[in-house]
Amino acid sequence: MYFNSKGSEEVTYDAIVIGSGISGGWAAKELTEKGLKVLVLDRGRMIKHGDYPTAMLDTWDVPNRGRLTQEEWKDYEKQKRTGYTVTQFTKHMWPKDTEHPYYETKPFDWHRSYQVGGRSLLWGRHSYRWSDIDFTANARDGIAVDWPIRYKDIAPWYSYVEKYAGIAGQKEGHPQTPDGEFMPAFELNCVEKQARERVKDKLGIIITPGRVAHITKEGGHNGRGTCQARNRCIRGCPYGAYFSSNAATLPDAEKTGNLTIRPNSIVHSIIYDEATQKAKGVQVIDSETKETFEYFSKIVFCNASAIPTASILLNSKSDRFPNGMGNDSGELGHNVMDHHLNLGAYGTLENEFEDKYYKGRRPGGFFIPRFRNIDKASARKDYIRGFGYQGGASRQGYNRPTEELFGADMKATLSQPGPWTMGMTGFGEILPYHENKMTLRYDKLDQWGLPTVDFSVELKENELAMREDILVAAQEILDAAGFKNIQTYNRGSNPGKGIHEMGTARMGKDPKTSVLNKWNQVHTVKNVFVTDGACMTSAANQNPSLTYMALTARAADYAVSELNKGNL
Repeated sequence: MYFNSKGSEEVTYDAIVIGSGISGGWAAKELTEKGLKVLVLDRGRMIKHGDYPTAMLDTWDVPNRGRLTQEEWKDYEKQKRTGYTVTQFTKHMWPKDTEHPYYETKPFDWHRSYQVGGRSLLWGRHSYRWSDIDFTANARDGIAVDWPIRYKDIAPWYSYVEKYAGIAGQKEGHPQTPDGEFMPAFELNCVEKQARERVKDKLGIIITPGRVAHITKEGGHNGRGTCQARNRCIRGCPYGAYFSSNAATLPDAEKTGNLTIRPNSIVHSIIYDEATQKAKGVQVIDSETKETFEYFSKIVFCNASAIPTASILLNSKSDRFPNGMGNDSGELGHNVMDHHLNLGAYGTLENEFEDKYYKGRRPGGFFIPRFRNIDKASARKDYIRGFGYQGGASRQGYNRPTEELFGADMKATLSQPGPWTMGMTGFGEILPYHENKMTLRYDKLDQWGLPTVDFSVELKENELAMREDILVAAQEILDAAGFKNIQTYNRGSNPGKGIHEMGTARMGKDPKTSVLNKWNQVHTVKNVFVTDGACMTSAANQNPSLTYMALTARAADYAVSELNKGNL
């Protein structure tokens, strides 16, 4: 093994952060601003804010109007399952499946992005608080283990990260999805507003503008621009209007003078010191040269995302931890969760608002918070937990079907907008099952000599029953809103498709049944913190990224306090 030739002082930091995505960027910002010298390691290439080569291109500027060729798709056979991530505009941000293989005992659609900033450049940006109905769910239902925290523990940190990130939203006073610190929301269009009123009156269900991490008001936010409603977010935002590590947290961390970023750095493992019973650093493989280095620190933050973080911990073996660092409980790699989706309904509005249209391309449509299993009146007997919807209304365009029209008649028809339609997609909670897991295959090594991941994750009876109700409720909502020709769809959903993987190193109260404590510390290695999706104890049905941000800021504050007290 090749070790650093530099003196140990030159490769020693106060903190090492593994990963630079949403949670890693927050860890870097918080730790550097509190005075720590921080090394951020990312396995991908360097990207700085503004390095978005396709952000200003139109469909006619790239081959095949953005679609990959059949030959190109051979490198993305697993990512092809989603049908929306990899295009000519984004293929440089998604790694090739052929170069980064993984295995599936049971199907799992794993979407990875290897670059500085990670998937914070590619995420959907929907940002919702969880409530106590989520943090008490496991205890209430007798599922898995209880969360070691409650909403009151994280609520101040939600406010803290919301004010910084910039969340556009509308206050509703809805207990299942608490209000936050909002910038002006993206307005519902005329059809959505009418649907909101009708559905609320008839069903008591709320339709609200999607809460998205976009700047919608001039001023503040460290020079980040306002959203231009271009709907090209997945290519990177040159205005910095949506929240990403590259546009926000990493530049602010860099301003402190305390940040060092090392791209192309694949973390092999965390180094355990038997004498101190702490981590003393990390082993890193340079992705380009394949040389191995060691870096040292007082604390380590794991923010590589749920699956890579678990992989690193599982591969961090020692005499004390023969089955992976902090894995006394045997839960490391287990309880893999996501959100199940890819089903819902759509319908047509007849003879209404034909003189109305809309302007711009919002980055988010509407959101319907959970309304099942929240009280006795909404309790279900066929499943526990719940789901929400995301969707939008729009007018059909020139590409709508015109089978019976030809020539001048077709041209005249398509020169005008078509009827209003509205669609909605369900997002449901997956329970934390111990048998839903990822493991490491040492018989199948990658090109850097590291074990590859094998998934065994599936939807079970509770999720399948919930999916039936998602279709029924979607049809009821559209009917209440006055839509006709309503059609439901269920295209199936492998775990992973939601790109909200969680749960591989869960938080809990007891080291015998969990990996992390209430401060996101590994129970048995107090100077290692995990604040990405791996830490989640249950999945709720809301998008989880805002919770990662809040947990990271909270854990960083605690870590620095403990470090200053000499406890780490």
